[in-house]
Amino acid sequence: QVQLAESGGGLVQAGGSLRLSCAASGRWLIGHAMGWFRQAPEKGREFVASISWTGGDTIYADSVKGRFTISRDNAKIGTYLQMDSLKPEDTAIYYCAAVRGGDSKYLPASRIDEYEYWGQGTQVTISS
Repeated sequence: QVQLAESGGGLVQAGGSLRLSCAASGRWLIGHAMGWFRQAPEKGREFVASISWTGGDTIYADSVKGRFTISRDNAKIGTYLQMDSLKPEDTAIYYCAAVRGGDSKYLPASRIDEYEYWGQGTQVTISS
């Protein structure tokens, strides 16, 4: 059974930084691209960033481009999200996810329906 677990969330002031981590259990996700999404109160879940299996390709939402950096550790089948220059509007629950199996599973993806496995989320709160 695939399980993803996020960590690293917390409360920081605007302008600060946080580093989120996501660890996958087992070796089921070998070859899968991974991504981060977030959901603010009373809003839908939105794409943040995604990284290919090799780590060579990344995509970002315009709202975080230049401030967030996604990376991965394939030895641990995990992914990280370095978040700098944080703003109050970045406040949300952040979710780690893995792309569903198929011919394109190794490519980064931005649509929710391209992901099959999800973590429980970690809360990020940015104070002004």
